[in-house]
Amino acid sequence: MSHAPAPSSDAPLAHIVDDDEAIRDALGWLFRTRNVAARTWPSAEDFLAAWQPDWRGCIVLDIRMREMSGLECFDALLDRGNALPVIFLTGHGDVPMAVGALKKGAFDFLEKPVDDNALVDGVIRALEADARRQAAQETQATVAIRLAQLTPRELEVMQLVLAGKFNKVIADELNISMRTVEVHRSRVFEKMGVRSAVELAQLLAPRD
Repeated sequence: MSHAPAPSSDAPLAHIVDDDEAIRDALGWLFRTRNVAARTWPSAEDFLAAWQPDWRGCIVLDIRMREMSGLECFDALLDRGNALPVIFLTGHGDVPMAVGALKKGAFDFLEKPVDDNALVDGVIRALEADARRQAAQETQATVAIRLAQLTPRELEVMQLVLAGKFNKVIADELNISMRTVEVHRSRVFEKMGVRSAVELAQLLAPRD
C-alpha cells in the first residue's frame, strides 16, 4: 500500500518510515485506533524528498532498511536542521547504534517486536514535545515583535526595571523625572502585554 495522504499540510503527524509494507500497514492501523494522525513512507529517500522544515509531529524511523538506513536518514535530517522528534525502531543488535543516535538528539528508541502501547505512548510524548517546541517558538516570535515596538529609551527603562530598580533610582540613572519613568514603564508593560515586572521577567526568561 502506498503512503497515505496527509490530512492537512500543517497538522501534526506521526511519520512512519519503514520499508516493510506489512509493518507500515500495521502501524498505520494501530495509530488510527488510538486517534493518532499518521502518514507512512516506504523508504528514507521518499521521506527526505518530501520533508519540509515547518512540518509538525514526529518521526518513527526504522534503523535497518534496504537502501538508505534509518541512521543515514537521521544524519541527513540533522544536516537539514530537522526539529521533529525521532523515535527509532531497532532490532536487538541495533541497540548500540540507537544509543549513539540518542546522543545525537534522537527522542527515543524501541526494540522490536515493539509493544503497541509503548510505541503509541512514546509517539504521543514525542507529539507533545513537538507541540511545546512550536509553542515556545511562537512565543519567542511574539516577544521579538513586541520588543521591536519599544523605543530606545523604553528599552533602557525596561532593562533597569528587570534589574529590580525602583523608579526613583531609574530616574537618577537616566537623568529624567520620575513621572517620565512612570510613563515609559507603563508603555513598556502595555507594549509587552504584561501587568507587572514579574510578568515581564517571566516573558523574557530564556527557555530550553
